[in-house]
Amino acid sequence: MSEEPEILFEQRGPIGLVTLNRPKVLNALTYNMVKQLHPQLEQWAEDDSITAVVIQAAGEKAFCAGGDIRVLHDQGKAGSPEVINFYRDEYRLNRTIKRYPKPYVALMSGINMGGGVGVSVNGSRRVASERLTFAMPETGIGLFPDVGGTYFLPRCPGEIGMYLGLTGARLKVADAVYAGIADAFVPTDRHEALLTRLVEGEAVDAAIAAETQATDDAPLAELQGLIDAAFSADSVDAILQRLDTDGGEWATKTAETIRSKSPLSTRVAYGQIRAGAELDFEDCMSLEFRLTNRFMAAPDFYEGVRAVVIDKDQAPKWQPASLDAVTDEQVAGYFASLGENELTFD
Repeated sequence: MSEEPEILFEQRGPIGLVTLNRPKVLNALTYNMVKQLHPQLEQWAEDDSITAVVIQAAGEKAFCAGGDIRVLHDQGKAGSPEVINFYRDEYRLNRTIKRYPKPYVALMSGINMGGGVGVSVNGSRRVASERLTFAMPETGIGLFPDVGGTYFLPRCPGEIGMYLGLTGARLKVADAVYAGIADAFVPTDRHEALLTRLVEGEAVDAAIAAETQATDDAPLAELQGLIDAAFSADSVDAILQRLDTDGGEWATKTAETIRSKSPLSTRVAYGQIRAGAELDFEDCMSLEFRLTNRFMAAPDFYEGVRAVVIDKDQAPKWQPASLDAVTDEQVAGYFASLGENELTFD
């Protein structure tokens, strides 16, 4: 019996339909999937019979739970160049999606994190279902919120992007729409109807509008004032100081969450998100590639994956072990140019 393809492509009427097809592993994104998706999108961009692209996922649990970090961990530990090649090609794919010349509709249902965010949130029409759970949890595994997080996080309302990037907080559909991570709420049981409208040639925005429903009130909206007050501070240490001074239940829990993450990751993510507010998308992706190169050569990613994915003891031993021990020079080194190895776009 032949193995199921990891990613499926078909043309339905004027629609190029992509289906992420690894439901047993929450549709985790592999290098093979990246290498298939990118040329297919470029081909459809040139095909006059295709008016829009729709990306969806098999199964009910997840749109995409992120990159296949166990594989990246193993390859990185072995010193394989495949890790950096994966990130280079993934980031180029993210940029193609961001600049796609035709409507790119992401039907986001279930878990959507990390690499899954890169192939959905960077698209022009982000449609979320009631099953959505969005997060950028990378600081918890010794990384940083990548796949375009440098660009979209600082463009969330107020300081919500900084909050999401440092804490890895999970958002349901109402919060995702409020934060600008999703554009519309369409219930799962109407996704097929939406796809049918598109296949029958209805204009993309009209079809989405016809199926869109109102969300419940967003809990994030209630927290906006607290988030802005704390996360507008000029460093991670200052954010923690404000949260500690606040002393309320939410502030205490949030500070505890940040302190559980890689200190180096949180310091770098802070600088990344602040920098991204002033950069265009291409420069954001080039910055992310610099950071990825540095993180892959440092211990925290491997320790984070060990603690969360492999041994599952949830007790990573970060290096450095505290924010105080992370130097400004160390952080600055992560942002330095890669010279001839900089990420470029054709």
